[in-house]
Amino acid sequence: MAFPSGESRLALQHLRILVYTVNDRSFKENRKMTPTAPATGKRDKASATRRRKILEAAVMCFLERGYHQTGVRDIAARAGVSLGNLYNHFPGKHDVLVEIAELEWVEIEPFITQLNKHGSALKSFDRFVASYAKYLSAPENVILSIEITSEAIRKGDLAAMFMGNRQALIDALANLLTRGGQSGEFLPQSDAQETAQLVLELIEARGYHSVLGSTPMRKLLPGLKAFLRSALGVSTR
Repeated sequence: MAFPSGESRLALQHLRILVYTVNDRSFKENRKMTPTAPATGKRDKASATRRRKILEAAVMCFLERGYHQTGVRDIAARAGVSLGNLYNHFPGKHDVLVEIAELEWVEIEPFITQLNKHGSALKSFDRFVASYAKYLSAPENVILSIEITSEAIRKGDLAAMFMGNRQALIDALANLLTRGGQSGEFLPQSDAQETAQLVLELIEARGYHSVLGSTPMRKLLPGLKAFLRSALGVSTR
């Protein structure tokens, strides 16, 4: 699995400030940006700034137009850099998408930390379902995930990265389900890995439904939690 560099972590902080306006179906940038980390030198700072702008511009283009409808020139124009400057940082559009996919780990890591916390397995599970469902119901997350996934089907490097991040999340959830089965909070699972994968798929499906159906996740969450609790053998009394 590829883990993002410090520069990529900084870039992610800026990528996450994207705001999707559902009413007019347009994307906007929130100008209240996270302060940048101290650079080691003027040249490094300038390079990091250009790289961040390219990544931000690529995300905005992919969200608005789709990956295949976006050209390298579109990204460069939106980033305010020359085409040659873009190529100094990224050999091509695919490489830009690869780095954006790498940033996904930074977003998944807190969920894994949440699942690995000690204490009640059921409480940890409920908190995870709520927070992961909220994350997945953000329109920009849904769109970007679809763009990355569709390209990952065609490109092995993206697929390996995507599945590596996902497997780390499955492993953490499977461990929680196993622990809950041992404590009596859940029914013992014959295949915790498979159950964990099904749980993630259901949460993801609800996230997509929330966006496509314009239904707030807060309305879908009670039914989702109740179904998952029942499937895991949690008493509703």
